[in-house]
Amino acid sequence: MLEVTRLTRFYGDFKAVDEVNFKIDHGEIVGLLGHNGAGKTTIMKMLSGYLEPNNGSITIDNINLQIDPKKAQLEIGYLPENLPIYPEMTVADYLDYVGDMKGLAEEDKVQEIRRVIRETALVDKLLSPIATLSRGYKQRVGVAQAILGKPRILILDEPTNGLDPTQTEQMRILIKTLASKATVILSTHIMQEVDAICDRALIIRHGRLAVDAGLEELRRSNTLLLVASSGITAVNSALSSLEDELAIEPLPDHTAQANQSPFNYRLRVEGDTNPQKLIPEITRLLVQADIDIYGISQEKRDLETLFREVNTVPVKTPAEETKDAA
Repeated sequence: MLEVTRLTRFYGDFKAVDEVNFKIDHGEIVGLLGHNGAGKTTIMKMLSGYLEPNNGSITIDNINLQIDPKKAQLEIGYLPENLPIYPEMTVADYLDYVGDMKGLAEEDKVQEIRRVIRETALVDKLLSPIATLSRGYKQRVGVAQAILGKPRILILDEPTNGLDPTQTEQMRILIKTLASKATVILSTHIMQEVDAICDRALIIRHGRLAVDAGLEELRRSNTLLLVASSGITAVNSALSSLEDELAIEPLPDHTAQANQSPFNYRLRVEGDTNPQKLIPEITRLLVQADIDIYGISQEKRDLETLFREVNTVPVKTPAEETKDAA
């Protein structure tokens, strides 16, 4: 559906985007994450055709955006963070104007305006001047103009910015509904937004793609959480045969006194071993040692924790990666 290959963009001597590669299939909701200045907005502007890359390519349904921009842009709907709407216009007038800009035929344009105001719940505001709308309704107008013409790719930059909790939930529901008909790329600083909406995350750091993975994969860790009836000496002894694969860390338990059950542990799995596959063996060894198990499970990371981890690991340049591979 969307394929980005070695996408690079300079501002003068500054490389804002550095050889970014990814593919997104139809119906995916992908979160584009990164600190301010990481390169997210530059990437979105290049995906929309607003900026040209210095190097690399963007292909939408086998249409090269650089070679045939007008045809490719018909497949793109874009909601920038600060939408340039005209406050003196009514919602109807504004959508009519956008329809003309997108080259929709008159009959098609009327049908499309009817469709988008239904999908964005703007029917009651159709004749209202945009200046009189709340922030939430203005965002809905922005989404309506983005989906006008049935684009197959939606690029949404901070779509819930400034919305109250009720409006935010309504926008989340709307985005999920839109994903049944289009691929959605969502850029946001709010980790809960990605957790609630997205299937996958792209994390940009210093202009480079640091992470590209599904959210479930990102949430999994290489650690297990164990709650058992015995102290660290007994647990270490019981699991001694796994000492090359496990690092056992006692965790503080504020609900119990020292040396009193239950005891909490974090078991860090070394190497590439799947932590889930070690659970049966750990259970067997503890039971053999007459240690009661109150719980054992793979530890889950939240996206905010992962984001912090990613932004503390050095990102290698393409030249360094090539050297390592050699």
